[in-house]
Order: sequence, then C-alpha cells, then structure tokens
Amino acid sequence: MAAPKKGRRQSAPGKPGRSLVFILIALVALTGGMFLSGNTTPRLGIDLAGGTSITLQAKDEPGQKKSAINPTNMNTAVSIINNRVNGLGVSEAEVQTQGEDNIIVNIPKGTNEKQAREQVGTTAQLYFRPVLTVASGEPTPEPSASSSGKGKDKGKDTADPDKATEKGDGKASSTPTATPTSQGRAVTDGLKADATPTPKASDKGSDKDKGAPTPTPSADPATQALQKKFTALDCTDKAQRGKAGDGVKASDQTIACGKNSAGQWEKYVLGPAELNGKDVDDAKATINQQSGAWVVNMEFTSGGSKKFSKTTSKLSQQQQPMNQFAIVLDGEVASAPSVNTTLNSNAEISGSFTQESAQDLANILSYGALPLTFHEQSVTTVSPALGGEQLHAGLIAGAIGLALVIIYLVVYYRGLSLIAIASLLVSAALTYTLMTLLGPAISFTLNLPAVCGAIVAIGITADSFIVFFERVRDEVREGRTLRPAVERAWPRARRTILVSDFVSFLAAAVLFIVTVGKVQGFAFTLGLTTLLDVVVVFFFTKPLMTLMARKKFFANGHKWSGLDPKRLGAKPPLRRTRRATGSAAGPVDPKEA
Repeated sequence: MAAPKKGRRQSAPGKPGRSLVFILIALVALTGGMFLSGNTTPRLGIDLAGGTSITLQAKDEPGQKKSAINPTNMNTAVSIINNRVNGLGVSEAEVQTQGEDNIIVNIPKGTNEKQAREQVGTTAQLYFRPVLTVASGEPTPEPSASSSGKGKDKGKDTADPDKATEKGDGKASSTPTATPTSQGRAVTDGLKADATPTPKASDKGSDKDKGAPTPTPSADPATQALQKKFTALDCTDKAQRGKAGDGVKASDQTIACGKNSAGQWEKYVLGPAELNGKDVDDAKATINQQSGAWVVNMEFTSGGSKKFSKTTSKLSQQQQPMNQFAIVLDGEVASAPSVNTTLNSNAEISGSFTQESAQDLANILSYGALPLTFHEQSVTTVSPALGGEQLHAGLIAGAIGLALVIIYLVVYYRGLSLIAIASLLVSAALTYTLMTLLGPAISFTLNLPAVCGAIVAIGITADSFIVFFERVRDEVREGRTLRPAVERAWPRARRTILVSDFVSFLAAAVLFIVTVGKVQGFAFTLGLTTLLDVVVVFFFTKPLMTLMARKKFFANGHKWSGLDPKRLGAKPPLRRTRRATGSAAGPVDPKEA
C-alpha cells in the first residue's frame, strides 16, 4: 500500500517544466505584443513627461438668486470632469479644486491629450432645445433693393430646396429624419442635423427671399435683437462661436453654432430649453445589431421621461427644421437629430458615427449635467524637468534598494539566491511589458507614485521567496532530503504567500477606489505587481525550485547551496538513511546511519 502513496506524492513535482514553458510563452507573447503595438516604453504621467494644466473658473448661471458655488457642487464637478478625462480611471489626469471657485486639470502628454482637453472644455450645462431656424455658418447677407434681380445668384451659397429639386441631384434635403423602432425609440440618420428650413408658400414666388433663412420678423425688440445677432453670427470664427450664447438663460431663446454631418459649420436659432443634463440618466455608445453601425442610446430619469415625451410630441408635429431638437453643451450644438413620433423614456441616435464620435457624444450626455458653468481661465504647458529629476532620484533609490536585497539574498541564501534573482527578473519583465501594453489599452500612465509602487513591490516579491525558502530549510532541519522537503514545504508556504498577497491587494484596491489622481497610480501599480507576484511564485519560482532540487549541488547540501544540513543545524540521523527497526539485521546504530 505504501508504493502507490509514494508515486502519488511524486506526481506533483514530476512535471515542473510545463509551468516554466507556460511562463516563457506568456513572456514571449507579451513582449511580441509590445513590439507589434509600436510602444516599447510605458506612457509617462504629467510629472515625468510634461503635459497641459488647465484652470477652470466656476460661474453661476444667469438669473440665479443664490450662488451655487459651494464645496458640494465643486466636488461634484470635480468628480464629473474626472470621469470625463480619465475614462477607466488610470490615465492619471489630475482633477482637483483650488480655492473656492477654481478647478485645476492636469493632463499628461500623450495620444489622448487633445481629446481630454476637448472634454475638459465642454463643462457648461447640457440643454435640449428645439430648433427654430438653421442656416449656413457664414454671416447672412443683408437684403437690398438691388437684390431682386440677382436672387438667383444669391441663392447659390445657401441651401434652397426648390433649386436642388430642379437640378434633380437628390440633395434637396439632407436632414436626418427619425422613425420609431419596435421599442419606440427615435432613430435618426445623422450625428449632426444637415438641414435647411422648408420655405413657406408665401416665400416661393419671390427670388428676393430665396437666400439664407432668417428668423421670422417680429416687432418684439428682444426678437429683433436676436435676429440681428443671428444674421451677423459667423460660426467659422472661434471667438464668435464661444460668445454666441453668453448670458442667456435656459428659459430664453438663443443662437448657437454646430457642425453638420459633412463637417461644415451651421448656425441655429434655438427655443427655450425643454430638458437639461440632469434629466439624462445614462448614455452609451453601442453597435446596432441590425445595421452594424455605431449608435448612442439615451435613457432619461422619470422626470426627464415626462419632459422628453411632451417635447417629442410637439416636435413630431412640426415641419423641418422645427421638428429637430438640439443637444447644446457649452453653447455649442453637439447634435441636432429630428423627430417624427412621440418618444418616452429612451432614444437612439444613429447615423454616420465612428466609434470615437459615438463615445464622445455618449460621454457628453452622461457627464454633461455639471451643477455649475465653468470658463477656461488659463492653459499652461507643464515641463517634465522637475519630474525627470525626481524620477532619476527615485530610480537611484530603487536601484540601491534592489542591490541591498540581492546582497542579502546572496549572503544569507547563497545558491538559493540564484532562484530568487531569476524570479525577480521574470517579475520585472512581466511588469514592464504589461505597463507598456496597458498604456494604449486603458490609458495607464506611469507617474512618480506608480514608480514608488513598483519599488515597494520588490519587497513584496522578495518576501514571497523568503517564506518559501525558509519553509524548505525548516524541512531540511527536521532531517528530510531536499526533494521531499520542497514538496512538503510548498503547501504551507503557499498559504502564507496567498494570505500576505491578498492583504496587499486588498489594501491596493481600497486605496484605488477611495482616492484619485496620482495616488491611484500607486495603488494600481501595487495591485498589479501583487497579482504578478502570485503568478511568478506559482509558475516560476516553485517549478524552478523543484528542478534545482534534483541537482546534486542542491540535493547533496553543498555548503554554497544555502541548504547545507550542518549549517542549518540539522541533527542526524537524516531520514533518507533511516532503516526499519525490528528487522533480522537488528537495530541500526545512529552513528552508522
């Protein structure tokens, strides 16, 4: 009965090569992926690579009786802006308050810096406004008495449905239309509205009135002033676009600019806001299963659903372009889909989306409900010089610490230190390749705290080796030979290593959840290296130790192996020479053993 038990015990260490092959394949695959991606170095944070620092100043909405600038709203705004620029939370863009009414946003230099800056710039309230008039983005020419005979020429630069129809080119109207799906959602045909208003019957008989559309004349001074602003507005001028809706209340009509599906600027006259960003519960960019195109799905709150249903009911009864509703953020029209049916709690915006444009619009809808309006006060470029000096000092400190660890391992564990050093190198290679690949994958950036996390991980990894080595040495002290000592020591060491790493990982996870900015970089790196420690110990250190136990240098307890029984204080007889008592040969003399 003893023979099967012995065979079963030896089966576990019998194939350590499989684990070593697995870790080798993983290293080759990660290294190959790193070179194929074109990124051979980790993405650096703003403190190491430089970047952009943006200062945003909070402003109250026009007409508010009580200031909304308070710590609660400022912290809410920080959280929303942080979600915008950080995505998964590990791109290390820093968002923090400064004083009572300022927010500082530090964006690291990298591939997503431009996109992140655009997200930071769109920090005003989000509104849904009905479209009253749409025109080309250039200033509208003033009608004159001499224009009656030149109406045909003047109409060339503006959209004219009648003339487009006469040409027969099929471009009389490029306005996206909405149709209900089986779920009752709106499906539009474009990201931006590319529309011109339908001419009234009274306008068709005069060439003089076939120019760019303008709001209906009114004797109301406020309306006349709005008409004048609309006529003079040049949406191709960035300065004019930024000031188009300044000082306008949500309950007032306004003018705004936006790009159509062809990427051309258009200007709008918009009615009072029917909904705002707080009425949006969620928005996601997804792929429509039927068309295979990118779409944006919106879900509204209970209150927002009622407002949205009422608004779409009114819009669906209007003609183009008055059946459109504009999604306005920071005074600019992000999208202007049209509606031809009453909608309820959700809607689907579809059209010529790319994945990036769909995600940008979904992000605007999801995080557009800021409690305050922010204006970009200053934009400065951050130099990496100071961070580079700190990194240099940190790397020197890390190198000194690593050297001391290696010296300790060599002096105390002698031959076993080779296994520990090889394990450290494998862990370092895995950590480096993963950090490099995670840069473009989840926008992970390596900053100074993250470097500190990697240095701290050296101690965690070395601690796992020491636990295992000491368990093996304890077994040798009890008189066992090396091969059974390794297998008996492993279960006990494994439990200790797992408990220790679990505590470290839990601390890193909690730190990552409750903090923001640079501290998250430290927590993320610590958690990542802790997981890699488990992988390295299980798939490299233990199998390598099993193989080394078969070598005479270690198995015979050479004095430089770190497993010399005499040096460890093992007392004879060693169990490998013990003889069965009560045999015909009589008891064995311990000295002879």
